[in-house]
Amino acid sequence: MTIYDISEPIEPQTAVFPGDTPFSVEWVARLERGDSCNVSTMRMSVHCGSHSDAPLHYVPGGQDIASVALDRYLGRCRVLEVTGRGSPKLVDPADLAGRLEGVERLLLRTSRTHDHRRFDPDFTALGPDAARVLAASGLRLVGIDSPSMDHAASKDLPAHHVLAAAGIALLENLDLSAVPVDPERGTDYELIALPLRIVGGDSAPVRAVLRPLRRADSATR
Repeated sequence: MTIYDISEPIEPQTAVFPGDTPFSVEWVARLERGDSCNVSTMRMSVHCGSHSDAPLHYVPGGQDIASVALDRYLGRCRVLEVTGRGSPKLVDPADLAGRLEGVERLLLRTSRTHDHRRFDPDFTALGPDAARVLAASGLRLVGIDSPSMDHAASKDLPAHHVLAAAGIALLENLDLSAVPVDPERGTDYELIALPLRIVGGDSAPVRAVLRPLRRADSATR
């Protein structure tokens, strides 16, 4: 079965938000030094690479990532191509009109190329207006191929708050560049993107994958 890995590689070159902790690794034990096995210690921001924000990330006293409902991260989803407009670049709510019927999980591809080693402060964000459209549609999860649902300089994170109020799970830093997508209608897949169970965590890395729907499932689209 075809599996599309839509997770960013995590390595020292993986870009993070300015000020976040990049990935690094320390070897505690090495076979080449005569140890019985290889053992490593990682250090990185929980927002490094593809990840899911918990409400705790932006809501005082919000739910931590270990407590989120996992069923939102599993199941049928739609991948849509959208275009960022304005300055800062935000998803135009008009691009979502007529494209969300029956959709519970939505992944937004804002670019057909993706470089996990480069942080572009001019990335396309969801923004609060498009977030309100998604909240009103009854979505359970939204993901995006850029670093945040809000633009890089945002301090109040309005799109995050709109989605949190609607109980919508978030995925950020996805790599959707290799996923076949109908540019007009979007394409439906099965999503599997479970966050790590980090107690007290404001976010967690995910290994996100898409699988093509079985023929019978596609026929019910």
